[in-house]
Amino acid sequence: MKFKLLALALLATAVTVAACGDDDDPDTTSRLRAVHLSPDAPNVDILVNGEQVATDVAYLEDTGYLTVPSGTTDIEVEAVGSNVDAIAASPDLDADTDYTVLAGNLLADIEPILLTDDNTAPTAGNVKVRVVHGAPSAPAVDVYVTAPGADIATATPTLSNVSFGVASGYLSVPAGSYQIRVTPAGTKDVVIDSGSVPLAAGIVRTVIATDAAGGGAPFGAIILDDLN
Repeated sequence: MKFKLLALALLATAVTVAACGDDDDPDTTSRLRAVHLSPDAPNVDILVNGEQVATDVAYLEDTGYLTVPSGTTDIEVEAVGSNVDAIAASPDLDADTDYTVLAGNLLADIEPILLTDDNTAPTAGNVKVRVVHGAPSAPAVDVYVTAPGADIATATPTLSNVSFGVASGYLSVPAGSYQIRVTPAGTKDVVIDSGSVPLAAGIVRTVIATDAAGGGAPFGAIILDDLN
C-alpha cells in the first residue's frame, strides 16, 4: 500500500518553552518534537514542564521541534481538555541535542518512546534516513530500501527483524529515488509500500511505520522532515 507523505506543520504558531537562563544558549537547551502515534487514542494536548506546547494533536500529527530546557524535562500527554495524564515522563535531555518522543502503542498500553535524533548534515551528495517500527499491531518486520521497482524476492533486507518501538540507525545513501517496503520478518509479503520517493541531497528523514487509525491493518507510514 502506498503511503502519503504527511504534511508536517505546527498546530499553532511556533512555541518556545521558557527556560531558566538564556534560551538561545546551546549549553542550556535541547530541541524536542512530539508525535501522536497511538492509533486508538483521542486527540491530545502536550505539555512540557507544565506548559502546554500543543493542543488538539490528532493521530499521526506532530509538534515540530520545540526549544526546551536541557536536563530533567517533564513531558505530559493528555486527552484534549481532560487534565489527566495518559503519559507522564521525565527524561534527562542532553544540551544541544535533538529528540523525538512518540506517544506510542495502543491506548491501553500507551507509552513514551524517546528517540535521539542526529540532524548533522549527511556527507556531500547523500541523504540520511532512519526507520522506526511504530505500528503496535504489526509483528517484527523486515525493511527493504531499494531502487524503485526492484524485485525483493531474492533480496536481503536492509533491516531485519525490527521490533515495535525500535528505531534503526541512520542509513546514509546517495540522493535519488528509493522505494521502501516493509514485510513481516522472514517473509516477502509487503504490508507497506512507499512507491517511488525522491530524496534530495542534504536532507535527513525519519520514516515511521504506523497502524491504521483505530489500530490494526492496513498499515502505513509517515515521513518526518528532520533536516531540509
